[in-house]
Order: sequence, then structure tokens, then C-alpha cells
Amino acid sequence: MDLHTAYPAIADLRAAAKRRIPHFVWEYLDSATGNEATKAHNRVKLDEVLMMPSILHGEMAADLSCDFLGQTLPLPFGIAPVGMSGLIWPDAERLLARAAADLGIPYTLSTVATRTPEDVAPHLGAQGWFQMYPPRDEGIRLDMLKRAKASGFHTLVLTVDVPVASRRERQLRGGLRQPPKITPRLLAQVARCPAWAMGTARLGMPRMRLMDSYADHVKGQTTGLSSTAHVGYLLRTSPDWDYVHWLRDNWQGKFIVKGVLNVENAPALEAAGVDALWLSNHAGRQFDAAPAPIEVLPQVRKATALPLIFDSGIEGGLDILRALALGADFVMLGRAWHYALGALGAAGPAHLADMLRADMIANMGQIGAKDLRQLSRPLYIP
Repeated sequence: MDLHTAYPAIADLRAAAKRRIPHFVWEYLDSATGNEATKAHNRVKLDEVLMMPSILHGEMAADLSCDFLGQTLPLPFGIAPVGMSGLIWPDAERLLARAAADLGIPYTLSTVATRTPEDVAPHLGAQGWFQMYPPRDEGIRLDMLKRAKASGFHTLVLTVDVPVASRRERQLRGGLRQPPKITPRLLAQVARCPAWAMGTARLGMPRMRLMDSYADHVKGQTTGLSSTAHVGYLLRTSPDWDYVHWLRDNWQGKFIVKGVLNVENAPALEAAGVDALWLSNHAGRQFDAAPAPIEVLPQVRKATALPLIFDSGIEGGLDILRALALGADFVMLGRAWHYALGALGAAGPAHLADMLRADMIANMGQIGAKDLRQLSRPLYIP
């Protein structure tokens, strides 16, 4: 089967994944919060970024490599952290880590993944990033950093846009609880997805293994948590500026802050010694009245010399070019890699990367850019 014919776009992977993943898991992956207005707004504002086509520029071969955080990477996009990745597709964390290693792009392991840093370490390439939901306890914090570093993760990502658990109403209606518990209703959904069911049966019910290793610190406190919360919410805190300074002092490696939207925060984060800013509205999963990152990207670019990472709403190679043309240095995708796994299993991530690469090359040909440095400022900016 020619995958590019059967699955030429992320939308095709999404549709196939929806059929192959149990409904309650799908609602966890695909949902946002509230009325999902922010998720829709991300798409609207990306579509508003227009770029002028070029003519008579002759034949050209596009170069997609980029310079980022002191390295030259073969592609300007990577794999964003997704919590409970292994619930979405069996062994997702290790599959994605291997795919990233093969592609030479960053893979970001979530604190609330179903695999620990040690589990992923044998499959990790040279671009291992570790995303931290900030533990309150300093001892846990230090131990987590030590484990990530020892497992080969050289870049730390602090997520700052989850001060409290969001409600995610679609997820609530879907029936997912933390930790996952298979009820008769959910069992019927699982029965309709044999590949997911067999993989999950082989590996066991997914759970947050890294968080579970510190569960003794919150014994007896899990009663009454909402279904979108979990033991991690008891262990972690809402970080402040002192927390950022503490991490900078205690992490020997690149340090990125994820969840930046307010341009006023950029200079202060730069002064705090952060190595890059990650613009994101959590793909609409946290707050349903947030601006789209593409709206604030030009202003943040003017406010700081730091490298900028962009996510939220990316649905193809053209969207990646839009973000890069407006000042982003690198782009991350989260849901798309899991749509790829859901649709095609272990073959999915490589196909997604090929698809994004082909889409970028085709669109660069249309605008006459032979490399990413030649991307012109968009004709229209939202």
C-alpha cells in the first residue's frame, strides 16, 4: 500500500486513528477544554497567515535543515510531550523515541508519560528532551532531574501553563478516569479496537510510572480527585519565578519554558537564563479564552533574542512554514504523532515525517524559498 496515497494528510491519519482507538481514549487525545473555541481559533488564525507565491525562480531543491540551540537539525520540527502517551497507543513513548532517533529530531518525554526516563533511555537518540510538571517537594525535584539526566535527556522543558487541572468536558463525557479503569461501557469500546486491545493486554494497563514511583509521598490523598486530575497534581505545584531560577541553577543543560503567550514575560525569562521560549496554548486543552500562539508570535519575536519554539494547531507542512516565517525557530507537534500511531502503528511516525517534509518542500517551491532562511515575511499577519 502506498501510504502517501492512502494517507496524504494529517486529517487522513486522524480519521483512521479515530476508528482504531477506543472512544474514551480518543476523547482524551482529541479533546480540548470548554467549548473548544481556543482549539478552533488556533486553526482560524493559522489560516489567516498568507504568503506571496513566487514565479520565474527556476528549478530549486529545498533544504529543510535548521540551526537550533547550537545544533544543526535535519528538520525544523519535533515531537512534543503528550501525557499518558502509552494509553493512546501501546508503547507509544518508546515507539516515538525510536522514530525521533531515526529522524534526528527532538523527542520530549512527559513527566506523566506511561514510561519512565529509564524505560525510554535505550531507545533515545541524541535529541532527548524531558518535560517537567513541577514537583513541589525539592527532594523529588532533584531526583527527577537526576534520573532524566542519567537516562540521556539533555534538555529540560518546564511547562508553566497548567497551574490547575482543566475540566476537558469531552474527556469527562468519554468516561476516562485516572488511573484508567475499564468499566463494561469502556470494555465494549475496547472490543471494537483489536490492535489497541492486544497491544495493551501485552503491556498491561497504562499508568504514570514516573509519578507512581513517588506516590508514597501522597498516600491516602487521591480520594475526590476529578477525572482529569491524577496523582501528579498532588505532587506538583504551580511554579513561580523563584521556581524558574531554582531549576536554572540545578539543571546542567538547555532549559526551555513551555506555555508562554504574554509578550511581557519574554524579557524576564531571558534575564532568568532560559535558553528558549516555547509558545503554546496547550492546543486549547487548558483555557478556552486564550489567544492563538500565531497571534502573539510576531510580538514575542520582537521582544527577545531567545530561540522560539511554536506549537498548537499545526496540521501540515504549510503551517510549519507559517510559524517559521513569523519568527519561530522550531515547531513541535503533539497530537499528530499520535494520530499517526493510531492509524499505522509503529510505521506511523516515519510516514508523518515524510508527509510533513513533502508538504514543506512543495510549499517552499511555491514561495521560492530554497531553505528556511529564505522564508519571506508573510503577506498578511493575524
